[in-house]
Amino acid sequence: MRFDGPERFDILPLLVATDGAMNATGEDWRRFRPNLIIGGVEGLTERQWEHRQLRVGSSLIQAHDLRGRCIMTTFHPDTLQQDVGVLRRIQQQFEGVLGLNCSVIEGGSIQVGDPVDVL
Repeated sequence: MRFDGPERFDILPLLVATDGAMNATGEDWRRFRPNLIIGGVEGLTERQWEHRQLRVGSSLIQAHDLRGRCIMTTFHPDTLQQDVGVLRRIQQQFEGVLGLNCSVIEGGSIQVGDPVDVL
């Protein structure tokens, strides 16, 4: 059911992930539903960004905490076939968390290739 009210977010309105963390999973990145993927980041470096701010383009983003992953990651984005092993691996290999729960401090334009500064 579609709901467009402000309460529609399950955690925070923005999920930021890095290519390093997504690559570490070995899974299709779409399973994790990030709003923004930051490229050129090694491994699980995003885990050091909790409670920090990210300047991306003309936007300022607050990274709150790591996102605990749920059963939705077990569904293939094209076929919707479920593989519960995906969530098991996330629990075992990544302590159940991937990506950052974020909010926008200063809205602005973000373009592919914009530099990202971790403040």
